[in-house]
Amino acid sequence: MNKDKVVVVGMARSGVAAAMLLAGQGKNVVVCDAKSRDELEKQLAPLKDIKNIEYMLADESKNALDGAGTLILSPGVPMTNPLIAEAVSKGIEVISEIELAYRNDKGTLVAITGTNGKTTTTALTGEIFQNAGKLTYVVGNIGLPYTNVVSETMPESVTVCEVSSFQLESVVDYRPKVSAVLNITEDHLNRHGDMKTYIAMKERIFENQRDDDVVVLNYDDEVTRDMSNRAKCRVEWFSRLNKPEHGAFVVAGFIVYGKKDDYRTICNVADVSIPGPHNLENALAATAMAMSAGIPAPVIRHTLRTFKGVEHRMEYVRTLDDVRYINDSKGTNVDSTIKAIQSMTAPTVIILGGSDKHVSMLPLAREVAVGNISHVVLCGATSAVIAKALDEVGYADYENADMDFERAVDMARKAAKPGGNVLLSPACASFDLFRDFEHRGEEFKRIVNGLS
Repeated sequence: MNKDKVVVVGMARSGVAAAMLLAGQGKNVVVCDAKSRDELEKQLAPLKDIKNIEYMLADESKNALDGAGTLILSPGVPMTNPLIAEAVSKGIEVISEIELAYRNDKGTLVAITGTNGKTTTTALTGEIFQNAGKLTYVVGNIGLPYTNVVSETMPESVTVCEVSSFQLESVVDYRPKVSAVLNITEDHLNRHGDMKTYIAMKERIFENQRDDDVVVLNYDDEVTRDMSNRAKCRVEWFSRLNKPEHGAFVVAGFIVYGKKDDYRTICNVADVSIPGPHNLENALAATAMAMSAGIPAPVIRHTLRTFKGVEHRMEYVRTLDDVRYINDSKGTNVDSTIKAIQSMTAPTVIILGGSDKHVSMLPLAREVAVGNISHVVLCGATSAVIAKALDEVGYADYENADMDFERAVDMARKAAKPGGNVLLSPACASFDLFRDFEHRGEEFKRIVNGLS
């Protein structure tokens, strides 16, 4: 076994970044993917001038593990991949891209997971640390791979990392100084099989944390509240609805931090720049993490007042014919889209549908029926599943664009009324028609901005 030979599986952004990091360290890198070189031409472009990389793509990966010391997994590679079983049988270590990055990080790690709100909370927390004068890297599932920046880290730097359950499947030593689990609702059952496994994967974010570390948990979420029983580190809470023993919560319209009977005021809830109750929860989580890390309250207050949100998450695109177009392509699960619907204060045409995660669409259909939704346009692989759920709750004001996304936007435009909204919040993953949710959001914005 050669410890200098490392195999990287999955040539999306994380896999490419991991290969570049390893090659830069002088490792002999083998990159594998089920797709061919032609199919991966764009993704592999950053690697083209690196000499110590070998390509074993499509059907060429049969002997990829011969002599290898480590197998690195991109988030999109399921644990059922045959290379993983082969690696385990040969005694080859199998780790995720974020585990590789963590082992090379020279600074402090702050990590965030949960079903919904990860991207917004990660971006907000990163901005708080940046505003406090910290050298800060915002990475992970948010779009920039952890391995992309880890070689730049220093003892005084802070890495704020958004982490998915996929990435946590194969961590080993991964140990944030401060971690957070924002909430848990049904998601990714096509990958994990059941909720018990999904929850167990989320809990891995704090499994290596100890006495001098902190995990921030949602007191209002029964599942995350129960996680405190398995945490071996200090637990801080955040709550929109209650007063926990210690953490960030709301009192008389103000965000506060401390004990439930001894706290300091951070800012007025009305001053939080990003709207909606779900974003208040994100702000509370970020406050608890930042205060736990010693960031001054005035810095947190300023950031909560000025933070403008993230791309593809309730992102205003334009107003045309007195109709507001909103890009929530990051709404990739039912609970996230329900929160988006609850934020709508005017009659809204919503575009729903995408690739299937094998979750129930009935909660979404019920919210459509009682929310401010005037019309539904279905598009993508889950159109029939969502239509069936809408039928079950008696909501009939929908139409189907099949697999034509541009047609879906056109249908939404025609159905929208002046003073209302068109909202893209699919409640599904994007892989039936797009590379990822960002590609879907960019296409939505391109189409909308091209409307005359």
